[in-house]
Amino acid sequence: MIDPATVQKIKDTADIVEVVSDYVHLVRRGSNYMGLCPFHNERTPSFSVNKGRNFCYCFSCHKGGSPVNFIMEKEGISYHEALLQLAKKYGIDVQERELSPEEREQQTRREGMLVANEWAKNYFVSNLEKEDGKQIALSYLYGRHVTPEAIKAFNLGYALDKGTDYTDEGLRKGFSLEILKATGLTGTSQQGHNYDRFRGRIIFPIINTSGKTVAFGGRDIKGNGAKYVNSPESEVYSKSRELYGIYQAKSDMVKENKCYLVEGYLDVIGMWQSGIRNVVASSGTALTDGQITLIHRFTDNVVLIYDGDAAGIKASLRGIDMLLAHNLNVKAVSLPEGEDPDSLSAKLTPQELKDFLKENEVDIIRFKINVLLNEVKNDPQKRWQAVRSIVESIAHISDKIKRDIYIQECSELLDIKESTLSTEVAKARYQIVEQEKVKRRTEDLQKKFPDTTIPQNESIATPQNDTKEINPDSPLYPLEKELLYNCLKYGYLSLWEEEDIEGEEGFSTVIEYISEELSIDNITFTNPDFEFVFRQLLEMLPAFKQDLKANEKSIEEKIEQKRKEGHDKIAQRSISLTEIKREESNLEKYLLELVKIEKEHFSKNYILDKFGSHEDALLRFHTNQALAEKHQLSTLFTKNKESEKEEDKILSNIITSLNVLKNGIIDLQLKSLMEELKNLESGQQEVERTLHIRISEIIKMRSRMAKDIGDRILSPLSMKANRSRFRQQS
Repeated sequence: MIDPATVQKIKDTADIVEVVSDYVHLVRRGSNYMGLCPFHNERTPSFSVNKGRNFCYCFSCHKGGSPVNFIMEKEGISYHEALLQLAKKYGIDVQERELSPEEREQQTRREGMLVANEWAKNYFVSNLEKEDGKQIALSYLYGRHVTPEAIKAFNLGYALDKGTDYTDEGLRKGFSLEILKATGLTGTSQQGHNYDRFRGRIIFPIINTSGKTVAFGGRDIKGNGAKYVNSPESEVYSKSRELYGIYQAKSDMVKENKCYLVEGYLDVIGMWQSGIRNVVASSGTALTDGQITLIHRFTDNVVLIYDGDAAGIKASLRGIDMLLAHNLNVKAVSLPEGEDPDSLSAKLTPQELKDFLKENEVDIIRFKINVLLNEVKNDPQKRWQAVRSIVESIAHISDKIKRDIYIQECSELLDIKESTLSTEVAKARYQIVEQEKVKRRTEDLQKKFPDTTIPQNESIATPQNDTKEINPDSPLYPLEKELLYNCLKYGYLSLWEEEDIEGEEGFSTVIEYISEELSIDNITFTNPDFEFVFRQLLEMLPAFKQDLKANEKSIEEKIEQKRKEGHDKIAQRSISLTEIKREESNLEKYLLELVKIEKEHFSKNYILDKFGSHEDALLRFHTNQALAEKHQLSTLFTKNKESEKEEDKILSNIITSLNVLKNGIIDLQLKSLMEELKNLESGQQEVERTLHIRISEIIKMRSRMAKDIGDRILSPLSMKANRSRFRQQS
């Protein structure tokens, strides 16, 4: 669908920091960036982004990868669609041929729904230019003080009140009725007739952080039926994980390090028009954990804006415990009675609104105390309930110092002994921690035994294998994984220079040595996924060597330029002939080392560049997992810290992992023979003698292998010598 040159251009252009920053607020820490993981709920940042390697990784849930892989995981979309999204972000022109009817049918349901939503958004916007749109919709919006700028920024639209107007238009555009119904755009009556669910309503598109239209809200302006109609939950929309206005607000949330949280669509728009752009809405639903996680990715500070309705304020207080549990700094503003953010924005100038919010921000615990104590009056039972609720809120704060500060302040405000409050908060905190432990254990069990708990949705970005059973409990599994992941990280590094059959100069790589060693002993990976990835590495090797040769030309040009610059600097110095020769010799040593570094850099990054964003999910998954794991040298190297270079240690460690795998296989063979000997019936002396001989041979082999693993470190030179001896023997 997309030509290879364009695919490579997209991969080369996409910057992991820029891509991830669309979803996560990143903070620089040394050479990396850190933020809250967008793939799971967390309160302490564990998501690392490495700009140099163009790679991201979560140390908690282990998800991440290249920019393409990140988009696939985050959006749950295909490889092809992730490329298109990145191309759009970076303004890369992608020429695609028209899909055939068969190919169109093969498009995923999710892709079709997103395309349908995008079309519907634009269609509703275009209706504002029609006669009904101007007379009905624009008149209403202008009457609510919504400006043309806001209409455009929030993509507001109108669904004509004509029965099946946009359903018919959608069908003419090639969308299936099934897709239109799945998005909630089209409904079916009890009599089986189709109708436009949003007809006659102002349309508020709900756009996610990546700019995709995932749902719609429709407001009635004629008094015909429910005030609001919203898109149903679907493959592309979960209302508990979306916030209205987040796409427009995310940059300002980071810039201001604050988020204002309101209730409705027009509240967001009203404040946005007054210059407060860091505002989002929960769209009338109770605040959820997923929505809080979304906010926390961009800021640590939240200000809740409450209407003057006392009953509404009390009901919405239930969500503050979740905000506090996420380590957010929470404040609240109560508006004058009868006002909401939209109406107040219309009455005050932008500066007056900003001043009002700043002057009336109250810490959420103090705010809660004021609200609850105003209701209890002289009723001891209600007062006890209010205090219990406040204790529960404080207990949700994970930072002990912060809890102690709140306990001190609440002791004065509630006129209760500090020691009493401290004891009750500690009890409540214990219960919360225990509940969290139970929740985590349950989640761990669900991951370990998914079929016995909840069904798992198939993820486009996660490899699936329906044909072969993979047993991670196999004793060979961790050994095979260690060897394969070493191949993914270092497999294309050069071991030694050599000549081929025709006398041409070349080199042998780590993976070639490992492949030959495995072939000598007739070993293949027992895990089918590992075997597949290993074979793909071998198949890509000729292309790598060809690309490395091409890259060497550019390295030579770079080195020649540095050589010229070095000679020029030496010539400018007033030094003797002997010193000139010494300086030139040092320069050549430096340039040789630089060539080596450039080649190693190319070799190490080649697999990541090709497999980290590969179309095959299995290759992407294992490559990103391997590169995310920190390399740890074997303890064997402590004996030779001074004598070996780092690259030699890495290569030796790889060979050790090969020998450990061989040793594991030998152990299994020995165990099998011992079991066979144990179950041997009497009178089978010849079989018994054969088994004893075989067991003796394997024990000797294991001893030799143990010596290789434990007593010495294989250097590239010894590996080459061993290889030569094998060729001579064979």
